[in-house]
Amino acid sequence: MSSQRSGRVQEAIRQEVSSIIHSQIRDPRLGFLTITGVELTKDLRYARIYFSVLGGDKEKKLALRGLNSAKGYIKGLLGDRIKLRYMPEIEFKIDETLERTRHIYDLFEKIKKEKKDDTGSDSGDKEA
Repeated sequence: MSSQRSGRVQEAIRQEVSSIIHSQIRDPRLGFLTITGVELTKDLRYARIYFSVLGGDKEKKLALRGLNSAKGYIKGLLGDRIKLRYMPEIEFKIDETLERTRHIYDLFEKIKKEKKDDTGSDSGDKEA
């Protein structure tokens, strides 16, 4: 299968799952949830759906439980909306990209501050 088709199917699944979650599912565990991406296997049999949630670890775990409990319902609606020979088995995963990005940014800021402090203390030593 071409990567172009795979990309289109991934985007269609992302959009439809997002729409289903926001319009069809009334679960308080799925508060401020965003579907961030979909990874499909080459044979389109398995889809890993990534999501992010506003809040801490508790909210993420609750959202994951809510999504897993609605997995069959979501897959059924997805099959009605997207016509594929085989509807992929779906797995929900918490998207940690934002947290990793924030951590890397914080590390860069820390290095920058330490470097600034080091150059500031060196210049103070030279004056003495």
